[in-house]
Amino acid sequence: MPHRWVDPITGPFDDAAVVRPESGVEGRSLVMTIDVVTPMVDDPEAFGAIAATNSLSDVYAMGGVPEVALSFVGFPTDKLPLEVLREILLGMAHACADARCAIVGGHTIVDPEPKAGLSVTGSVASDRVWSHRTGRAGQTLVLTKAIGTGIIVQAMKKNEAPAESIEAAVRQMRMLNARARDLGADAGATAATDITGFGLLGHLHNLVDASRVRARIQASSVPLLPGVREIAATGSVPGGTKRNLKYVEPRTSFTEAVDEVTRLLLADAQTSGGLLLAVPDERSSELVRHLVDEGHAAAIVGSLEPMGAEGEPAIIVEG
Repeated sequence: MPHRWVDPITGPFDDAAVVRPESGVEGRSLVMTIDVVTPMVDDPEAFGAIAATNSLSDVYAMGGVPEVALSFVGFPTDKLPLEVLREILLGMAHACADARCAIVGGHTIVDPEPKAGLSVTGSVASDRVWSHRTGRAGQTLVLTKAIGTGIIVQAMKKNEAPAESIEAAVRQMRMLNARARDLGADAGATAATDITGFGLLGHLHNLVDASRVRARIQASSVPLLPGVREIAATGSVPGGTKRNLKYVEPRTSFTEAVDEVTRLLLADAQTSGGLLLAVPDERSSELVRHLVDEGHAAAIVGSLEPMGAEGEPAIIVEG
């Protein structure tokens, strides 16, 4: 049963909860989320920073601003020195400092596999919440980061990833979605999701399903990390990415120009990916220009349309 404080605008797969406590500030809602990941890089400081950035992104995806966080780390004390734990925590602290989000406590446990993340609380104007439910037909879809981190990380584990691909993936995973949130709000975005474990198509599926619209994606317009297409073509694709594609295929129509490698890229499970913003068409090009000027690999990737008849695809992917 819904709680009277929980904002009903949020959808079942939204990135965070939005609540309006009776004692809260008038016109402001709380945004609450938690996310924990396992290592995707060997550098413990980078891992901590990426884990924190990934967690903070869920608040940005709701249109909110992160304010305070509790850290969580699982750490194998019998396998790794405590200096590694210190570096992980330092990376998390650096990311939160950049986001102006205070880490006010946390918890660490002994765990056979390292894990790190944050429970984050932020705030958002109650009438400016971005939700999966608030996409509108006629809007343009803007993606604020390139995709391909899942495939690159898989190749890294096999020592098969080019240095350029690794550098680009790590740099992007450490990039906060703070400015994407700010610029998206300025451009009049009404709905968003961050692209993480379900991949671009999986998260888009959740958005169009909740908003009761259909999406049309131009695959050739989706920005990719350097070298990722070539890596995917060798078959180095994570199992999670393959499962994502299988999940969306029943409600997705691909034109003949969209080959299997492209389909896998569009379903690639991301860590600390970008925001997918639904914005007024007339503001989309300006938004992309501003994002690119600030170092984002942003692009217009598609649009939202009226929902089709029952049984028709929810997502149409063109070449």
